[in-house]
Formats: sequence, C-alpha cells, structure tokens
Amino acid sequence: MKKAMVFLVGALALILTTSVAVAQGQRLRLPDIPNPKVNMNAPEIGKYGGVYVVAQFSDPRTFNPIVAQESSSTAVVGPIFDGLTDYNYLTGEIEPGLAESWVVSRDGRSWTFTLRQGVRWHDGRPLTVDDVVFTFQAIFTEGVQTSYKDTLTFDDKPLRFRKLDGRRVQFTTERPIGLFLRVIGAAILPRHKLAEALAKGGAEFNKTWGVNTAPREIVGTGPFVMQSYVPGQRVTYLRNPRYWGVDRRGNRLPYLTRYVRLIVPSLDIVRLKFLAKETDSYGARPREYAELKQAEKAGNYTIFDGPEGFDTGDFLVFNLNPAGVSPPKLTWFQDVRFRRALSHAVDRNTMVQQLFAGRAIPAWGPIGAGNMLYYHPRLPQYAYDLSRAQQLLTEAGYRKGTDGFLRDPQGNVVEFTLSTNAGNPDREAEGNIIRQDWTKLGIKVNFVPEEFNSLVGKLVGTFKWEALIISIGGGGIEPVTGRNVWPSSGSLHLWWPKQEKPATEWEAEIDRLFEQAVREVNTDKRRQLYFRFQEILAQQVPIMFFAYAKTQPAVRNTLGNIKIGLEGVFGELETLYYKSVLR
Repeated sequence: MKKAMVFLVGALALILTTSVAVAQGQRLRLPDIPNPKVNMNAPEIGKYGGVYVVAQFSDPRTFNPIVAQESSSTAVVGPIFDGLTDYNYLTGEIEPGLAESWVVSRDGRSWTFTLRQGVRWHDGRPLTVDDVVFTFQAIFTEGVQTSYKDTLTFDDKPLRFRKLDGRRVQFTTERPIGLFLRVIGAAILPRHKLAEALAKGGAEFNKTWGVNTAPREIVGTGPFVMQSYVPGQRVTYLRNPRYWGVDRRGNRLPYLTRYVRLIVPSLDIVRLKFLAKETDSYGARPREYAELKQAEKAGNYTIFDGPEGFDTGDFLVFNLNPAGVSPPKLTWFQDVRFRRALSHAVDRNTMVQQLFAGRAIPAWGPIGAGNMLYYHPRLPQYAYDLSRAQQLLTEAGYRKGTDGFLRDPQGNVVEFTLSTNAGNPDREAEGNIIRQDWTKLGIKVNFVPEEFNSLVGKLVGTFKWEALIISIGGGGIEPVTGRNVWPSSGSLHLWWPKQEKPATEWEAEIDRLFEQAVREVNTDKRRQLYFRFQEILAQQVPIMFFAYAKTQPAVRNTLGNIKIGLEGVFGELETLYYKSVLR
C-alpha cells in the first residue's frame, strides 16, 4: 500500500491495502523470483479461487497513478501498481516493496535501492531500473499534474536520482531527510508504455492512460491485472500469475481469481449492495453500526468496532485563491475574523450525535484522534455559539439589516455557494446543518451538491468554487506525507494551491515546520513541530473540521485472513481468500 501522499476522498470508505511484510527465517523462492516478498501478516494460509466484489461511489477520472488525486481513481489503480517501498497496515512501518533492500550513506543524503530480480510487468516485460528512473523523471517533468512532486521536493530543490547499474538506483538530497522512506513510495510506471507520451510534454502525459484507454494497455506489477472497465458499472481485474509475492509457505499470491469494483451512484447504494449480498465488504458509516450489528447473523457478516482514523473526515474549506474568487467574497474568506465567527456557528455536537450516532468526537485539527503519536488534544476550540458568532461578525464590521440579511462593512449582502459531492448523504446532511445555522446569522448560503469528479476538477483545475465540504485521506501516520496539502506550494493546498510564495506569514511558518519535520529523525521533536502546525491551523481556521469518527468495517464471513489494522483496514487484497463457497 502506497502512503506517499494525500488524496481527495469522495466517500468515507475503508480501502483494502496491498502487500507488506518481510520473510523471517529460511528464504523462500519462486522459479522466476529469487527473493519474493513474503507476506507474514496474514494469519492463515489461504485457498485459491473466488471473486471478491466491492462497490465504490463514483467513476475514476484517470488510470494514471502519478496524476490521480482523488479516491475514485486511486482505489481503482491501487491493485495494479507497486512502489519501491510498502506500508505495513498493522504496524505503520515502511517495508520493502519492488526494492528488496536499501542502504543510506553515512551523511544521510544518499539512498541506494536494489530492485528485486525477476519482477515483470503484466505484459511480460521485465521491470528495470530504467522504469524507476523514468517514473521520477515523469514526476518532475514540467506540466505533469502530480502531487508526488510536492512530497519529493526538499528545500525547494527536486530530488536527484540516477541509475547505478542494472539493479540499483540512487536518490540524493541536499540535506539528510529523516523521513525519506515515508515519501518515496510512488507507483512505478512502465517506461516502454509511457515514454512516448512523456516526450511530448506534461500536458500529453496527463491525458495518457485516461479512462477511455483499453485495459490491456494499463500494465503494472501489482497483484491484479485490469480486465475491463464499464463506466458507471464496474471495473474487473484478473489475478496476476506473475506476481512477485508469496505467503509464508511460499505459495504465490494472490489467492483470488478475480476482483470486481462495482460503480454505483451513491453511498446508500453501496450499502444496499452489501445488504443484498452482492458485495463482500462495506466501510459502514458510524450511524449504521448498531443496525448492522443486529443483522450480522442473517447477513452472514461481521461488523467490527474499529479504531479512529488518522485523517480528519469531512471538513469545510473556503476558497482564498484570487484566481478562483473575486471581492467581496474573497475579502470575506480571507478575513480570519469571518472564519472564526462562522466556525462558532458549526454545530459539531449535533453532527456527532445525528450523523455519527455518538461514534465520533468533535474535531478541531488536521490529525485524527486515531493517530495517537501526533494527535493534539488541546487545540483552540470554537464551541457552537450563535451569539458569539454574531458578536465576532459585528466586531469585524458586519451588520444584519432590517431585511434579515448580513452585510459586510461595504454594504454587500453576504452570500455564497457551498458545494459538496452529490450522492454522499453525510456530506449533504452536514451542509444542511451548516446552511440552517449560517442562515440564522443572516448569511445567504446556496447549498449545491454536484458530481464528485466535477468538483475535483474545480478544486485542482479551474479553482472556480467558493466554499466546499470534502475530505482527504491516504496520508498514514506521518503528516509529512501530506506535503502536497499543507505547505503553501502544494498542488492540493486546498484553499489556495501552488502558491509561488506564501500568501501569509502563518502559511510561511507551516512551510518551515514541514521542511524541518521531513528532516527530523527524533520523534519527540517531530511531534512538537506537528503540534505547532496543528495550533496554527486551529487559530487561522482555513478549514473547519467536523468530527473524528470511528471505523466500522463489515466483512462477509466467507472471507479469510481478516485482521483489523490501523484505521480500520481489515486485510490485504492479495491474501484474502474464500473459506468455503466460492462465487
């Protein structure tokens, strides 16, 4: 599982991870792979066969893993590609992936990775160091729209890389990077498939491997091969017979014959598909836990009382970007007094009770309560208080007129559009709760849910939006994997992406904190840097976080190798198997 960057999330879901673990004791071999990756996480030796079916909300936007920035795409390409390193879903540790080993120089500035022998692309071509070098060339090519560039740029200087020989590649930075292994896990691309597109420039590369591409052209090294994609219906995968991982007895993985991701129009349909026994697992929403628990036996599934996540769940963000919003709206959104006032008018406790059935706590910062290493429990809070919100608005020069509408100091009626993705009932409910309370302040809020991929296009492309309810995910334990979001130059710096220089002093301070954190090897010192980062966001309120929710994965009892890990992930795709009846 790659944990090298953060991406946009269209729905609250548990994403089944891929691979990790190293062999212990006697080395196992495959005829074509001298040193396969040995999965030691799975509690059972599985059986071959079966079709695993899940459902996802929204179609993918791309099949190119380098340019994918939303969960609808990353979930689809995840089973197809691998990185040099992997993330252990049980421990959070970084372990070998396509690279079987690595060494770091004495000065901490150079990392040399050695590739596994015998790994092949889905079309049979061998994986080479040239593919690795090509991947990082693509990441740093001008015009390529990728968040990996953010995570692999240090002190404003891009990561340097070079081929040493047929199996080794070396990466070099200006200064030691203590968390280098946390950010180097980008999906490796096949040079023989994409070099021609890259040679034509970043714009052409961004379009390559779009969703109209024939599945046979999408080749990776992962456990599954894409067989077909039918928009609005499904993505189907076949077992990769050349996969380079084995179980602890040396059996080649994966166990499953096929894997299917159904594409449905809403989260409610995702749930109904599971209840109808058309899918095998479901990332249940907190308020569904009690009902699903009662129906476990009849539905032949188990719903787990999982841990909190590392990420924050849904939040509201204002657009502070002059390229996307003009005055007077831009003036309101950039005014921290306005943002603090409106945060006092977000009823988080009602959300916790009505939307999460008490299986959450109010959220005030960007690191979820499940991340016990870096979660800040004493951040500034904005208790729900409409009188206090009105007072702060008055102090900032806003007045409610006799018509009941709030006006700014220049007499403009305060009116804007609040967007979220349609088909996500939780976000639609959050938006309605907020709209009702902000209307009491005299604000005209036009709440407009829209299609998820359209929303993503505005967020990362046109920047033409005003206020938005969304979430991000995929960061893992270390917040530095969110360097595409939190530093001001990040391509997913939500409120104002890709700033040439920080627009505010508080953003400049966050930039400095993240540069220090990625270099820092001492966990306690890194924690203090992250605490200060969280304090700044809580004070400046560019984002209004709602709740830290628990996870509750529901999994059919016919599946084996289920083991709850971090963030409620319940297993690894390549070690899942059917214990009895097969589809």
